[in-house]
Amino acid sequence: MSNRMVKDTTLYDTLGVSPDADPGSIKKAYRKLALKFHPDKNPGAEAEQKFKEISAAYEVLSDDKKKTTYDRFGMDGLKEGGGGGGGFGDAHDIFSAFFGGGGSPFGGGGRQRERRGRDVMHELRVSLDDLYNGTVKKLAINRKKICPDCEGKGGTGEPKHCSTCRGSGVTVQIRQIGPGMVQQMQTTCNDCRGEGKVISAKDRCRPCNGKKLVPEKKILEVHIDKGMKEGQKIPFRGAADETPGIETGDVVIILIEREHDVFTRKGNELLMKMHIGLNEALTGFSREVTMMDKRKLSITSIPGEYVQHEGLKVVTNEGMPIYRNPFEKGHLIVSFTVDYPPPEFFSNPDNIRLLEALLPPKTDQATVTSDTEEVMLEDYDEATHKRRGSGRGGHSGGHGHGHSRNAYDEDDDDDHAHGHGPGGVQCQTQ
Repeated sequence: MSNRMVKDTTLYDTLGVSPDADPGSIKKAYRKLALKFHPDKNPGAEAEQKFKEISAAYEVLSDDKKKTTYDRFGMDGLKEGGGGGGGFGDAHDIFSAFFGGGGSPFGGGGRQRERRGRDVMHELRVSLDDLYNGTVKKLAINRKKICPDCEGKGGTGEPKHCSTCRGSGVTVQIRQIGPGMVQQMQTTCNDCRGEGKVISAKDRCRPCNGKKLVPEKKILEVHIDKGMKEGQKIPFRGAADETPGIETGDVVIILIEREHDVFTRKGNELLMKMHIGLNEALTGFSREVTMMDKRKLSITSIPGEYVQHEGLKVVTNEGMPIYRNPFEKGHLIVSFTVDYPPPEFFSNPDNIRLLEALLPPKTDQATVTSDTEEVMLEDYDEATHKRRGSGRGGHSGGHGHGHSRNAYDEDDDDDHAHGHGPGGVQCQTQ
């Protein structure tokens, strides 16, 4: 399973690729499966059905916009329009739209005339402060509304059959997708917009030019309640594009949370980091924190309740307001980093003596005798203390002996008659 999180992997599974597969891998997998299940090479209803599923999956995953929508919202995102125009009236239509009403992996028959308009999804980026305090955002959208002059009729004349689609409301396109392989695509007729009939030019409504629809800019007031979460949907009923004769779809606002400088949200909890000194960690402290509603909290640790480095402490009921119950809150969790005094403090012998007198006695101390070798600790620096040097034959000292290898090399030259000259060159013996 890929580490990249997607809402639904059905289409990826159909092609046998992972959600983080690159476009080349997706195309390669599609070609391989399409050749395997192409009806010309593998006749039968099962192979034909499989071929349609493969082609439909590739149609979505090969389109960057559709793929992004699918990754984020799954089949529902494609169904609802995926964030502005496009999309399909029903998840089943993803397949039937491409193949003229053939079978779908979800079952069902051919495409039927929509009885309800498509929903349109818009992302709205909000701050954590907005979700904490609640607010109202204004969002301008462009949509199509039924022409008020002709009331959606398009004109005064009697509609005639569309010559482009011959009254069917759809046009069929055939395109070659590989050697001996073609794909049939069924799309809504642009001239009659799927109705099968058009009004002659002389009888068309002038404001809408016979299209029955006119553009409209609409301002939506998005009410963000306290405690709402990222990904939460706020619907506006009937605010999507209008179409004569069918129910108007919704505009669905999806909240996307921006990162905060101080707080991080985990459900109803708020997390924050705080740096304190060693003195504060051991003897107590009081730090002021400004919350997102501008209240100032004095976060206090009383003496005797020491704070560990990377330790966690909690302030109850100071987290996020709970959605639809804003008088209740989660908790504020504080992660501490304890900063030690500067080196100059410890270089003062008087300070060391005072610390030794105050702190508990030392335990398990080693006694240096003639049988022990005393070594000194140093501050570790990766650039200077990483393994250096290598053993003979290009192999590094397996147990960290690479640094002392030169000393052994010198001993070899002086004490052992192996004929090794300077630089590791073997000398010929007489």
